[in-house]
Amino acid sequence: MSSPSDYRFSDSHEWHKIDGDTLTLGVTQFAVNELTDVTYVEMQPQGTQVDAGGPVGEIESVKATSDVYSVASGEIIEVNEKLGDDPSLLNTDPYGEGWLVKIRISDPAPLDGLMDAGTYDEKYPL
Repeated sequence: MSSPSDYRFSDSHEWHKIDGDTLTLGVTQFAVNELTDVTYVEMQPQGTQVDAGGPVGEIESVKATSDVYSVASGEIIEVNEKLGDDPSLLNTDPYGEGWLVKIRISDPAPLDGLMDAGTYDEKYPL
C-alpha cells in the first residue's frame, strides 16, 4: 500500500493533509503496523492551542502507548469522535475514517519540512 500522494509525512509517523488553513492529522499505516491492535485513542479537546512539535494526544495499543504530534501550531477545531467508540478505525482505515484531529494552523511553513509520500514510503517501507 502506498501512502496518499497529497499528504505530507513526519519521521514520527504522522500524516498531515492541508486544506487552506486547516490541517487534518493522522498516523501512517507504518505506525499502525508497529502498534498492532489499537485499543484507545485520546486527543486534546476542541479549542486546545497546540504548538509546533507538541503533542495533540495519544494512542494506546496492545503493544505500547504513543504520543501524536503536530508539526504546525494552531487550534484544534475538530476531534474525530468516532475513534472513541471504535479505535480500530485506525487499524482499518488510517488515511480515511481514522483521522485524529483537525487544526486551524497559524503558519503553514513547518509543513515544507515534511516528506512527500514517495520519500516516506522509501524510508519506511511496509
